[in-house]
Amino acid sequence: MASSPSADRATLLKAFDESRTGVRGLVESGVPSVPSIFLHPDPYASVPLAPPGVSIPIVDLSLPAPAAAASAAAAARDWGFFHLVNYHHHLVPAPSSDYPARALAAVRAFNELPSPERAKHYARAPVDGGVSYSSNVDLFRSPSASWRDTMEIEKADPACIPAACRAEVLEWDAQATAVGRAVLGLLSQGLGLSATALEDASCLQGKVMVCHYYPVCPEPERTMGIVPHTDVGVIVVLAQDGVGGLQVKHVGEDGRSQWVDVRPMPGALVVNVGDLLQMMSNDEYKSVEHRVVMNTREEPRVSIALFFNPGKREDSDLYGPLPDLVSTENPAKYRDFTIPEFLEAFFSRELGSKVLVEHFKL
Repeated sequence: MASSPSADRATLLKAFDESRTGVRGLVESGVPSVPSIFLHPDPYASVPLAPPGVSIPIVDLSLPAPAAAASAAAAARDWGFFHLVNYHHHLVPAPSSDYPARALAAVRAFNELPSPERAKHYARAPVDGGVSYSSNVDLFRSPSASWRDTMEIEKADPACIPAACRAEVLEWDAQATAVGRAVLGLLSQGLGLSATALEDASCLQGKVMVCHYYPVCPEPERTMGIVPHTDVGVIVVLAQDGVGGLQVKHVGEDGRSQWVDVRPMPGALVVNVGDLLQMMSNDEYKSVEHRVVMNTREEPRVSIALFFNPGKREDSDLYGPLPDLVSTENPAKYRDFTIPEFLEAFFSRELGSKVLVEHFKL
């Protein structure tokens, strides 16, 4: 009796995961084509690309605070994404001028270590040391895997972070946290709240750093770096190298959607709104779909995302629309929930499923 396609796929997924070397291992082995578990049917045909020149907004942190807050709020409402420039004076301690480039280079160096060295860190979820290195968080849930490997760092013991990038990612964590604090302040003010409203709701406390490595692909038109998805947390602060590939889905005034390239901008970080902030802002800010397309350049892409999430996670800690944003004229659009309940809903789905926000709607 012939095996079913689903059984064959499960066998291939298991073998890939148990190799403990990720997509980089496939490239090292010299695969001439994209293996079947990574094939995406017609991955780039659903929504048209925006014409050249269309870009996400820019928020300048050197502007006076009220102007910067207004700019950040407008970007969060209309796009859910923006480039952040002139952020260096917010960083404490002040870094050397080559950050975040040094952190990006260090993450690349880790991913290009010999496979036995990488395999020592391979785990499908963060272990006691708070670090995991694997490929595709939803590998066994999604219909098609994406062409990337990821190191995730959450409340990590520094000794458990790979030595090849330990010092650099720890320093970037400190710098990006300072940026996150500044951005949360602007977005709080943009909602008409105090500058500390989101930080007071513990939104700076629950951090996860995710370091993505997108290897060179033999058939970039047949797979994806990350499928269209929204991010789960409050905000994300992203550093990306110069390779490019990030695209944001934007709905124009005519109601039509298009994919907009987020081209790397020297000296800029990328900030985006997550599902939690959309709900906490009672739909004032928008969490929008984005993806990473495979690049055709003969070099990998590297990015480092710092996700900011609420740190208070007891059963008595409820989240939902911020009380000061709810009124008779503007009733709550979402029910209250705990962070464990929220995360359970997230991890029960594949990454590309846009159902998380809908799950909590009233």
